Amino acid sequence: MTSVVAVDLGKTGCRAVLWHGPGSSPSVSSVAGAPGLAAPDGVTAARAAVRAAVGPLLREPGGVPPESVLVGAAGAASAPAAARALADVLLEDLPVQDAAVTSDAVTAHAGALGGRAGVVLAIGTGSVAVGIGADGTYARVDGWGPLLGDDGSGARIGTAGLRAALRAHDGRGPATSLLNAAAGLFGDLERLPARVGRDGNPARTAASFAPEVARAADAGDVVASAIVRDAAADLAETVLAAAGRITPDGGPLPLAVTGGLTGLGPALMVPLTDAISGAGSRVRLMSPLGDPLDGARLLALDRATPHARLVVRVRRTSPHPPPPTPATPPARA
Repeated sequence: MTSVVAVDLGKTGCRAVLWHGPGSSPSVSSVAGAPGLAAPDGVTAARAAVRAAVGPLLREPGGVPPESVLVGAAGAASAPAAARALADVLLEDLPVQDAAVTSDAVTAHAGALGGRAGVVLAIGTGSVAVGIGADGTYARVDGWGPLLGDDGSGARIGTAGLRAALRAHDGRGPATSLLNAAAGLFGDLERLPARVGRDGNPARTAASFAPEVARAADAGDVVASAIVRDAAADLAETVLAAAGRITPDGGPLPLAVTGGLTGLGPALMVPLTDAISGAGSRVRLMSPLGDPLDGARLLALDRATPHARLVVRVRRTSPHPPPPTPATPPARA
């Protein structure tokens, strides 16, 4: 029976699981995340987060020692040297024979599609599509942040809704129920710019208005409906661009849509599905099969997936050192 450690290391949180094989019920350990491998001291911060998350799992009684660890880490795609450095230090820290590191986008992809080639669209405050082809070709489309990209994202939908509300407030735009919705959520619209920037993350604050835009669209508001349809068209464009940059395995590529923005429901998902499902579409929509932790576990166990060349793996060449012996306390005077 193979036992592996799977880790999902993001900028907000770090989750780890020790998996003992089919039928096991592994517990998940969660700690704070790290700034990303591309950040200054990114490897040091990532190492500390992984150790903090994995340590309690290794101390559980009756467990089988793991053979390998695989970490899906934010920033790994843009910092391959840092990814290898993290794998090296994890061999020093953990009683495993193999340590592997890849991007958290790769583990999310593997989890959502069960290790198959295809496209995963992640939509929340931001938006990004990751495509991985049958031959390991890799494409990342958008994810450029709220200023330069993230088209169709929660931040973009929320911002468009707030702009429409302010235009109606000024008399520069058509009447819309978004005016009252914005006042209900944020208070006095004269102070809206300050409210949006108050917590230092305007994109996240604007994204909090996206559900109000979707509700208004469901209720038949013409302005809100146009905003959501435009977002769906942008997201479909992102998906199809990713699909066009990878090698298919015959037939349409599987597509899974993940992230909190899927909670907007039919207001967004129906026009998105319509936009990507036209005649001759390169993609076929399916429900996500799992999450990034599932993807990390899958990639730790299976090295024959299309994701293999995107994973940095390091194998131990010498026995793992025994745990240090506690120091002898000084004799009493």
